[in-house]
Amino acid sequence: MTEYTIEFVGTGETITCSEKETILSRCLEEGIAQEYSCRVGMCLACSAEILEGEVTQPAARGLTEEEAENYALTCMARPLSDLKLERGVYPPSIEGDLEAEGGETAAADD
Repeated sequence: MTEYTIEFVGTGETITCSEKETILSRCLEEGIAQEYSCRVGMCLACSAEILEGEVTQPAARGLTEEEAENYALTCMARPLSDLKLERGVYPPSIEGDLEAEGGETAAADD
């Protein structure tokens, strides 16, 4: 079984993970506070931007095909190489939703 090194940029945290386990499961085992919710690849709470490396995540239904090339849903993603990830960075599809929600909230507060 091959073990890959996963570095979380900006946090100083590093884990090793095999291609047989998800990044989220290893984070939880190692005591790393990785955000998550649904654990089935839909909610995007566990998103991380892939800065280097490759993952497989065929069940990550919350991402478009294009987004899946640049973002990992850690609850579904399994490493195919060493990785550098930036946690808490969301794909454009959810960023647009968050901005829209923020705009509506600001208008409602006025």
